[in-house]
Amino acid sequence: MIRSISSAALVIAVIASTFAQYTFTDDVRLPCTEVKNQQRTGTCWSFATASFLESELKRMGQGDVDLSEMYVVRSIYNDKAMNYMLRQGKANFSQGSLSHDLMRIVSVAGVMPEAVYDGMIDDAKGHDHSEMEAGLKGYLDGVRKQIRLSPYWQTAFGGIMDAYMGAAPDRFTVNGKSYDPYSYAQALGINPRDYLSITSFTHHPFGESFILEIPDNYSNGSYYNMPLNDLVATIDKALDDGYTVAWDGDVSEDGFSSKHGVAVLPIDFDKEKTFEAPADEEIVTQESRQAAFMDYRTTDDHLMHIIGKAKDQNGTPYYIIKNSWGERGPYDGLLYMSLPYLKAKTVGVMVHRDVVKM
Repeated sequence: MIRSISSAALVIAVIASTFAQYTFTDDVRLPCTEVKNQQRTGTCWSFATASFLESELKRMGQGDVDLSEMYVVRSIYNDKAMNYMLRQGKANFSQGSLSHDLMRIVSVAGVMPEAVYDGMIDDAKGHDHSEMEAGLKGYLDGVRKQIRLSPYWQTAFGGIMDAYMGAAPDRFTVNGKSYDPYSYAQALGINPRDYLSITSFTHHPFGESFILEIPDNYSNGSYYNMPLNDLVATIDKALDDGYTVAWDGDVSEDGFSSKHGVAVLPIDFDKEKTFEAPADEEIVTQESRQAAFMDYRTTDDHLMHIIGKAKDQNGTPYYIIKNSWGERGPYDGLLYMSLPYLKAKTVGVMVHRDVVKM
């Protein structure tokens, strides 16, 4: 059954697929907002999870809501700075975070629309956090060398972000009504406790939650652990039931190509032939997946948004992925991820807890 996809969209998909020499037929495509571009920032986690929430709001009947990714990013920088300073520099301070961090910020700091705060100063041509991140960390490293911290370091830290991102408003108006970020999140009906992070690794027991050992998990978020086949079944059930999925995984494989709009795990990778047409892919097991995670072949590289399922011309299943690198490739910023790639390279996903059997 095809969900929420027009005949015109199908024609466009077929034309684009012919260009890529893969032919995809969409089985499920759920509503989502337009593709954005994180540009020169390591904030895919915010873009992917905000997109996931925007689809949730559509599902909940809230219509089209464009959330500010950079308001959340700014809030996470503040949170990371406190963590870094209290741990006297012995903690991760970088641009990366995870889906549960955005959900946690919704609980404590709320959200706001993109139209209210885009995180760019007036003359900025796009997002670029390279210099800002270096400046923020350099400032923290300088301050923490003091014998005693003053009560002003947080204000000064915020001032650096103001210089690069602009100050975020305390209050704003949407459709004639005044909100602060927290009241706006409440008005939208977002409940962070409705969402669960899940994964599949054998170095912890199945059926229990554990703190996943990846660098960007600075906040020590927990993941519910389940066998690989159950993880895939949960993703499928979510999509079949009308829920999208926030995805975290590894995109460093040769078979991942936003240019060609596919992510595949071929047995024999060929730079030219792999992207010409579907070919045999690796058989992924719980053991092979675990081995790749343990020896760093699978790392936490990137977060994206799963919005549907499809099949290629051979009937092989794929997942429709919304990326945050702009409208690149034959599918205007979307790509098709094969089942073997998903099984091997998924580090974790976030789903609505109603679709998880525990």
